[in-house]
Amino acid sequence: MDRVLVTGGAGFIGSHFVKRILRAEDVAAVTVLDALTYAGHIENLGTAFLSEKLTFVHGNILDAELVDDLVAEHTAIVHFAAESHVDRSFFAAGAFLKTNVHGTQTLLDAAMRHRTRRFVHVSTDEVYGPLPEGSATEEYPLRPSVPYAASKAASDLIALSYFQTYGVPVCVTRSSNNYGPYQHPEKIIPLFVTRLLQGEKVTLHGRGQHVRNWLHVEDNCAGIELVLRRGAPGETYNIGGGTDMTSRDLTGELLRICGADWDSVTNIPDRLSNDLRYAMDYSKLAALGYQPTHDFQAGLAETTDWYRRNPDRWAPLSRTPLAAMPTPRAASSHREHQHAH
Repeated sequence: MDRVLVTGGAGFIGSHFVKRILRAEDVAAVTVLDALTYAGHIENLGTAFLSEKLTFVHGNILDAELVDDLVAEHTAIVHFAAESHVDRSFFAAGAFLKTNVHGTQTLLDAAMRHRTRRFVHVSTDEVYGPLPEGSATEEYPLRPSVPYAASKAASDLIALSYFQTYGVPVCVTRSSNNYGPYQHPEKIIPLFVTRLLQGEKVTLHGRGQHVRNWLHVEDNCAGIELVLRRGAPGETYNIGGGTDMTSRDLTGELLRICGADWDSVTNIPDRLSNDLRYAMDYSKLAALGYQPTHDFQAGLAETTDWYRRNPDRWAPLSRTPLAAMPTPRAASSHREHQHAH
């Protein structure tokens, strides 16, 4: 693979992937491009900066000139950079379209010009929309319910169209809900954990019957690396195999791990377009050798312990209400390079 460009590599999933791919002997260099908005933190990369292979670039995927310069220097792209929080998309849909759709197109244009050898576009199971029963294969229709999922579905289709039209060697991955250390505290698991650790109440939407598949971030990254190495250009791969759980059962697990009881839970009306159930069939990727290895209860306990031991990483973020957080800005012209050398 030689030289890999990772967009959004200072985010939750991206930073785990960067640490993983740096260990690969056939990877000579890894460059992280990240705008460091609300969910991207350079601290997430931590020990990755001990590697002489790593270069960090502070910038935005909407900056076409910067993207072109970077893509020209790399043989592979793994594209994580995205606006990803459903609730934010309700009041900042335009930012989601700019980053997730326009930003992806900017990368694809550069990959086409410079004949990038591998391009992995990282997406989500939410593009399939709710499934009352059964599991979505990669051929299942895309029926996103919310602006976030719609922006990801659009970016998936644009990415695949660049393979069909221009021959850009794109693969798309769609994973279920990830959990693990370093996740921004607006997501449900770190949100509940950080509140419970502070002795605060948590809120459960509706009757808590929404079903999600919970996949450890390291299992997702293993699947993404497998697609990077062995995925067929133009193909989509579901990455699942975690644990299916209702939001009420998940809450029960978190209460137990944090030593709290149901008095800490307040039921509130359901949020807009809260899909009742997601489910994916991941047999296509399993045929390439993918198999998740993390036990859910052990992984959840490990994740909770990380938040317990690192309040300095999440406490400042948790004090800022979601609606008050700044919405992501458009393209930046920052070109700050931080080398590990």
